[in-house]
Amino acid sequence: MPDTLDLFADPIDLTTSLVDVRSVSGEEAEIADLVERSLRVHAPHLEITRSGNSVLARTNLGKERRVVLAGHLDTVPINQNFPSRRDGDVLHGCGTVDMKGGDAVMLAVAALSGSARHDLTFVFYDCEEIEAERNGLTRIQRELEEWLLGDLAIVCEPSNGTVEAGCQGTMRVEVRTTGKRAHTARAWMGSNAIHGMGEALRRLDAYEPRQPEIDGCRFHEGLQAVKISGGVAGNVVPDEAVLTVNHRFAPDRSVEQAEQHLREVFEGFEVVVTDFAGGALPGLQAPAARELVEAAGGTPVAKLGWTDVARFAALGMPAVNFGPGDPTLAHTQEEHVPVHQITGCFDVLKRFLLD
Repeated sequence: MPDTLDLFADPIDLTTSLVDVRSVSGEEAEIADLVERSLRVHAPHLEITRSGNSVLARTNLGKERRVVLAGHLDTVPINQNFPSRRDGDVLHGCGTVDMKGGDAVMLAVAALSGSARHDLTFVFYDCEEIEAERNGLTRIQRELEEWLLGDLAIVCEPSNGTVEAGCQGTMRVEVRTTGKRAHTARAWMGSNAIHGMGEALRRLDAYEPRQPEIDGCRFHEGLQAVKISGGVAGNVVPDEAVLTVNHRFAPDRSVEQAEQHLREVFEGFEVVVTDFAGGALPGLQAPAARELVEAAGGTPVAKLGWTDVARFAALGMPAVNFGPGDPTLAHTQEEHVPVHQITGCFDVLKRFLLD
């Protein structure tokens, strides 16, 4: 591993160098040290601080607006896709999509940020790919919240180089039925909880999800059974069944409204919420967001999955996803990115923030 990265190098080369540093979740110390050293050497104009294995840097130019750029340094476990491999105009390897291409673009912008149009904050954080309580943004918000605040947040997660605005919320619930145990030879003496789940499944099969349009972006909600369990033994009528359902809801609904909706869908059943995260409105009417869209060209689209843009939206900021790579390749052994997307994202952010 080099002592420092040349942040003025081609962002494609920066991506390759970052991919070639192993940084599975919980093992980010090496890459965080490298990022910190590189920023201190090549971007001495930045104020830099450290939070665990997260590196934070910002300009203090006295500009009217501040834009926050965020990217996680960790990857999912390596799956015979390390180190990187270049095949023509495609870079292969763990993290090429999720999301070291985005991190490289952030580093390249940071090196040039001494004359930025807006004040900029760069957040390189750890442990995004695992449980939320270990996510570096959770710690940073608790201890250094002012470092996350601004007029626009850009999370450089893979978006195929397109501005993906906001994100949908997610909620998991357990739909429960109860019955009475009996011997299957005398099943009429019991009540089968699994059979009792039939109506809940019929309602799911007939469900028609909303597709609201917000700020010109069309969201597409979803309601899917993801797990079902029940049964005691091969000769016993089961007295309990549990259906786990995942709901993806558009950001014009709050967590409370989403829960109420699910209770209406499954009226008559016991419903227990087990996990949830609110969505993020696109916020494309904010001045800084409009400038980014203009620099990027094309038409922004809705982010249908949940990302950390929701954390920034909860702080009262418009937030978007914008980064190189196809998100459908994230976490796969075949992870790869066309290098022109890395260059393209850098060019857009350079136009928006620096030119």
